[in-house]
Formats: sequence, C-alpha cells, structure tokens
Amino acid sequence: MRLEETNGIMKRGNHRDVIKAMKNLEEVLKETEVYGTTAFTQSRYLVLLHKPNGPFKGLEIHASDTETMADRAVNNSKVRVRLPKELDAESNNTIVFCMFTWSEANETALGGVLYENRLVGLSVQDKNVSGLQERVNITVNLHVNDTQEPSCVFLNVSTERFSDAGCNTEWKRGQSIVTCSCNHLTYFGVLMMSSNLTPEHQEILTYITLIGCSLSLLALVITVLLFITNRKIRADVSMKVHINLAIALIFLNLHLLPSQWVATLSSTGLCRYMALALHYFLLATFSWMALEGFHLYLLLVRVFNIYIRRYLLKLSVLGWGVPAVIVSVVVAIDRGFYGRVSLDSSNPNSTEVCYIVDTTVKMVTTVGAFGLVFVFNMVMLVVTVRHIVGFGQSREYGQSDGNRAKRGACTLLGVTTLLGITWGLVFFSFGYLTTPGLYLFCILNPLQGFFIFLWFVMSLRKTGKPTTNTTSVTPSTTS
Repeated sequence: MRLEETNGIMKRGNHRDVIKAMKNLEEVLKETEVYGTTAFTQSRYLVLLHKPNGPFKGLEIHASDTETMADRAVNNSKVRVRLPKELDAESNNTIVFCMFTWSEANETALGGVLYENRLVGLSVQDKNVSGLQERVNITVNLHVNDTQEPSCVFLNVSTERFSDAGCNTEWKRGQSIVTCSCNHLTYFGVLMMSSNLTPEHQEILTYITLIGCSLSLLALVITVLLFITNRKIRADVSMKVHINLAIALIFLNLHLLPSQWVATLSSTGLCRYMALALHYFLLATFSWMALEGFHLYLLLVRVFNIYIRRYLLKLSVLGWGVPAVIVSVVVAIDRGFYGRVSLDSSNPNSTEVCYIVDTTVKMVTTVGAFGLVFVFNMVMLVVTVRHIVGFGQSREYGQSDGNRAKRGACTLLGVTTLLGITWGLVFFSFGYLTTPGLYLFCILNPLQGFFIFLWFVMSLRKTGKPTTNTTSVTPSTTS
C-alpha cells in the first residue's frame, strides 16, 4: 500500500477502512529494510523505524505534529515514548513507531473521544509483546478543562473498541501531562472523559428515561385510541396533525426502549435496523413538530384564506417523506454509519445503544435539523403568547381574570408540548450545566407523549361543551 493512499484513507475513510489501513501500513513498515533510525511524515501520520545496532538497552522516542526522533527531544513535543530494555529487540527486529491523527468524522466511532484524535502505534518485528514486567510509558502533553479528565486506553482491533486492560493512567488534576503505563504494545490513545456526570447520575438518568418513555408510550397509545373512537375529534384537522406527531413518538419510543438490550446481542444486522429506525422516527418527530408550528402559523397569523388543497396529504408527505429521504441518503453513503455507540462518548466502557456511529452525520441530521425546527417553533411560541395576551386584553364575556389566566396557561403549556420546545434543553446540556440540563431533558422529553394525552383529554371535554370565544389555538383548518 502506498504511503499517500494510507494518508488519504486516514483523511476520508470510515473507521473500519482506517483500522485496516493502519494494520496494513504497520505490516509493510515491519518488513522495510532500515539501518539505524529512519523517520518520515505524512499529513495524517508520522513514522519512526529503529533497528538496534547492538544489545537493546531501551529506547526513547519524541514526536511533535511534524517530526519524530529517537533519543532526542523535538520542538513542541506532543508525545514521548519510553520502551523498556525488557523488549529485548535484536538487530533483526525493527521497532515501529507510528502516530496517527484520526479524522473528525470518526472521532467517536470506536466508543470514545480521543485527545486531539491521536493514536500512537508501537510494535516490534517478529515479536508479540505482552505481559511486560517493566512497562511501556507513553507521556502525552495535554490541556484539559475542569470538567474533563484523561484515561489511557488501547485500540482492540478485533472488537473495534477501546479498552483500558493492561494500562494505567498516571495523572493528577492540574497537571499538563498524562503518562500511560502499559504492559503490552499496540495502538494507544488518551480518551477525554467527562468528570461531572458520575456513573450514579448516568444510572439514575437511564431509569428516569425508561420510566418516562414507558409512561409516554402508554399515554400515546390511549391517545390514538381516543382519536379513533371519537368522531368529532377525527373531523378536526388540527387533531389529525397532532395524531401524526403522536404516532411518530409511539414508534420512536418503541425503538428507543429496547435499543440498549439489542446492543448487547451479537446480531449486527438487528442493531443496524434498530439504529436506522430510531434515526428515522426521531427525524419524523422533528418533522411533525415543525408541521405543528406551520399549522399554528396558518391558524394564528394567516387566519383567513388558509384553504390548502389536500392539506393533510401534503403534510404527510413532508412529515414522513423528508425523514425517509435523509435516512436513505445516509444508508446510500455508508450503512456503517449505524451501529453500536456508547451512551457516554467519552467512556468506552459505558452502556451501548444502537444509534448513529458517525459524529458528523449525527450532528448534521439530528442536532442541526432540530436546531432549525427549534428556531421556527420558538417564533411560533412567541406568536402564541401574543395571541393569548391579545385575547386577555379583549375582556372575553363571561370569563373572570382567573379563568382567562388558567385557559391561557393551559394553552401555552399545550403548545409548548406540541412544538417540542422542551427538546431545546439539549442546547443547555454542556459544560457546567451538563448535569441539571440532562436531568431536565430526561424528565420532560420522555413525558411529551403524556402531555399530548392530557391535551387530547382537554380537547375531548371541550367537544362536549357549547362553543365559546376562547383562547384556544386548535380550531380546524379546511383540508
């Protein structure tokens, strides 16, 4: 394999191609004839080959982003490796040092976030080195914030996951270096782990999510049954829009709840399906939230001349079709984008679920898509608030201030639920707000289906009462 070809795969290949390219390069380098020490660089990796001239007494390798040397320091050093005498390398054993830089697209593909996306590969020709009494020490210069701490790991190429077996992490808070002390040779890296979300918090959040999603699923199924059995509600176009959102949430919960269990099974195909379906119904949920906002725009802003031919059919094409197109494009590019991924991307030993593996795909198609929906629906929420305030100032006949305030509050809470505004808490789940932000996110969002159920119950009660001029924002739109 040409060196430039390996460099290109490191830049643009998926994580499986990158691992294969790294292994192939390592085998080629082991068989390369060298005398003394040879080093060369590419944009995505550095290589140093060393062949002992006499009895091996140990070796120290220094590397920066642009150069690497043996037994001599380099400017702006990033990594220092000390190989022990116990390696017992002979004159016919080439020592191979590689420092790889992963692409950003693959940074969480193996279940963890590498510091500066860097892997250090160490091997010796014709030797399988493990169980060393005198350990290999890899010292990495690093900068961490108050919410992170480093963890030394190696890449298990057979499982395509990081592991800390045989490696110790030597680091104290405030230090600018971390030393990875390992008893074997392979590909090493430093994972940046979040220190403000403890395993106890993760377990609590998992239980909260499971309970909330189960309650939401039950409430949504009852909601669909209420819709099917009530003729007056079935005739309301707004309720038809709401029920599509409810159906999207039902299937989202149906695939979310068993995702963790499916990830523990050996079937890659089943996990890939679960991840794909979870992605699709999440996007469908976002789509119908956006369509709720559009429907609200017709009711509150345009008001008159809002007839749209085959309105519900067109909404359905958008609500269910756009997510299908996005998922189809992702699958066409690479089915490997779906698979097992750690719930905590900074901790390879955390619980896994079946979801999107590639960080870029996840950020663009989920966080990016929701960001657009969130901005639009926030505008519609402001419009709704102005609408409610306007009705309050108009002094409706037969209603006290208390009743108007109660109706306005209920309407506002209902619209907030339908527009998915609480999903915006994801933007506050970083940095120092991680723990409280995640608790709010995990409590409110799984209960969205339950809140929609309450909205339907309120609507059912209203259908049995005489029509009055209220602050409701759920009138029918002609279809």
